[in-house]
Amino acid sequence: MAAVAADAGLSVPYVANLENGRGNPTTDALTRLAEALGTRLTIGFTDTDTAPTELPAALVRLGRTSRFRRDVRVLAEATGQDTTELAGRLLDVLARLSGLTDRDLTEPDWLRLLDALLLISLHPNTGKAGP
Repeated sequence: MAAVAADAGLSVPYVANLENGRGNPTTDALTRLAEALGTRLTIGFTDTDTAPTELPAALVRLGRTSRFRRDVRVLAEATGQDTTELAGRLLDVLARLSGLTDRDLTEPDWLRLLDALLLISLHPNTGKAGP
């Protein structure tokens, strides 16, 4: 938490209070926190059916790792997408995929899903039949 607070230019007690559901952060503070976590703050209005999926704690931790940031950069370069936007979308997609299982996913599970997405994105099917 201290590293995220420092990266966002916010105090540790302020971030701790937000994490514990206390306080009313400004959009500037939320934007800085999102950037410190390698994501982008998006505020919008949607139907309840399309609301963002809540990220499991293990996935939030994964999103803070250098491995995740590196993989997002690789995917962004391969697909021509914005790194920050892709990171947020990727975390949302992974959270939605976890809903297909009957258990809480662990970091190795998240890494396998991330590896599969990298493999598919970096090595698309060329349409040729296999041997």
